[in-house]
Amino acid sequence: MRIGFITAAADRRLLDERGGTRAMMWIMAIMLFLTALAAALGLATLAATALLDRQLVGRLTVQIVEPSAPARAAQNAAALGALRAAPGVRDAAEVDFAPLAALLLASLGADGADPDLPIPAMIDVDLTSGGDAAAASVAAAVARVAPSARVDRHQRWMSPVSGFMRLVTWLAAGLVALIAGATAAVVILAARASLETHRETIEVMHMLGSTDMQIARLFQRRIALDTLLGGAVGTVLAVAVAAALGARLATLGSDLLDGLALGQRDWALLALLPFAFALLATVAARYAVLGALRKIL
Repeated sequence: MRIGFITAAADRRLLDERGGTRAMMWIMAIMLFLTALAAALGLATLAATALLDRQLVGRLTVQIVEPSAPARAAQNAAALGALRAAPGVRDAAEVDFAPLAALLLASLGADGADPDLPIPAMIDVDLTSGGDAAAASVAAAVARVAPSARVDRHQRWMSPVSGFMRLVTWLAAGLVALIAGATAAVVILAARASLETHRETIEVMHMLGSTDMQIARLFQRRIALDTLLGGAVGTVLAVAVAAALGARLATLGSDLLDGLALGQRDWALLALLPFAFALLATVAARYAVLGALRKIL
């Protein structure tokens, strides 16, 4: 199937396009603007979800909740030694007490500085594998030397966030698919309306020996060009909005929101959207015009 995106001057005169800019172009600009925004959201949440998963898999926090300070310190030292000697542990580091004390002071006020307030000792653990078996093995090794220890998997309490971000990604993908379907429907309606507008011209062309395929190419070229030009405008505007929002998120200083960033591959995919929609419009216009010509002529 030969597809042409550039409408010849003779074709434009034949289809009476002297009106200049057509409404179809602006409709496609709006369609591509919404599509590019939805695609940018989906790609950004997909990247953030992948980053979150990489950060959480194999991460544990061991808390020593012993009320007695001497016993807590002894169990913390024993747990730290057991973790560093355990197979499957990449790194184990004791959490600095100062940030915890500052957090309590900000939350509880003067009561947070009470020296008798028991603050659990905490150890951050990185595993070589994020499997359940590795986590269970580490928890058992800690329990043997620190009875008051409690092991928390980061993946467990952050999984709802990861699940929600995956849901947003799928919703964005669904929105892109819906807009693509709506675009195809708009193209079909526009092609049929244009066919009716130029019905007399088409009848003359048939009498002069033009085939249905030749006539269909006239319409598909025009619609493809409208889609490509309007889509380029809409995509540029959407990319500018996405870049501005990304720059704004970068200033918030949130590790989670920093993951909502588009990479080079994502920008390239957004740049290809006008061409993909022009191809979609071309195919839809071809089959719409051919089907209508078989029925009315």
